[in-house]
Amino acid sequence: MLRTAVLATTAALVLTASGCSAFSDEGGQATASDGVQVAAAFYPLQFVAQRVAGDDAEVIGLSAPGKEPHDLEPTVAETATIASADLVIHEHGFQPAIDAAVEENAGGTVLDAAEVVDLVPFSDEDHAEEGHSEEGHSEEEHEHGDLDPHFWLDPLRMATLADAVAADLAEIDPDHAADYTARAADLRAELEDLDQRFTTGLADCARRTIVVSHDAFGYLDKYGLEIAPIAGLSPDAEPTPADLADLQKLIASDGITTVFGERLASPALTETLASDAGVTTAVLDPIEGLTDETSDDDYLSLMDANLTALQEANGCQA
Repeated sequence: MLRTAVLATTAALVLTASGCSAFSDEGGQATASDGVQVAAAFYPLQFVAQRVAGDDAEVIGLSAPGKEPHDLEPTVAETATIASADLVIHEHGFQPAIDAAVEENAGGTVLDAAEVVDLVPFSDEDHAEEGHSEEGHSEEEHEHGDLDPHFWLDPLRMATLADAVAADLAEIDPDHAADYTARAADLRAELEDLDQRFTTGLADCARRTIVVSHDAFGYLDKYGLEIAPIAGLSPDAEPTPADLADLQKLIASDGITTVFGERLASPALTETLASDAGVTTAVLDPIEGLTDETSDDDYLSLMDANLTALQEANGCQA
């Protein structure tokens, strides 16, 4: 609470000194703007906000590329951005420090993605079927019945978020309401097309189970996939030896060819499991944030790359 209060006070001083709104440029530094300002807590929210805002609003991403967003601690400048933004988009429960900063400092409209996209629970039944031990995952990492925050891996839920962003921006900036609505509709059409590509592309596969680095891919089950995560909600969570042994048995019994790692987490566990099981590794991006390697990509291109990786690993007929 003390740290949050200090940040809030510092943010107020920053805003008072600048005399105007602050936003982050590409290097993450605060600059000035008189237009509509949107702060987005992490990359998928930023992508939607940028597509809906177009040139009518400035969108600031609070999670820098290359950083794992789960444990993000906002800087003074980012706290100032939260305080000054006309619209703050976050997802309650995904980034606790951002949640606290929003609660304490947000002065404009707050859009909580968790309230509009219909989050689904983690499937404890799936974990039991995979043979995962719960002893290796702390209560904070994965509680029975917790809602899975990784909704953006379902393109249709991203479309729902886009509609909500457009509605809030239309209220904040009614002069451009029709433009926000039109851009959200255009994005919805692209996301519906992406959803159809996944449905068609994963309809005829030799295998249905995927072994992934952490429990971030549950929303892909709508395409008939069964998800077997190595770690829990946090990529840094450590599985037990029993978990790893069970995954080796699953890989052998299901004829799995690939263990999927990701760019923002250490490859140590996935590489060790794949080596012990005699299979290969590949990248399946949870798209929680961009990296130097994916700086020229966006959500749509990364999802298409994920689809290709899944098809190759699971022997799918295009």
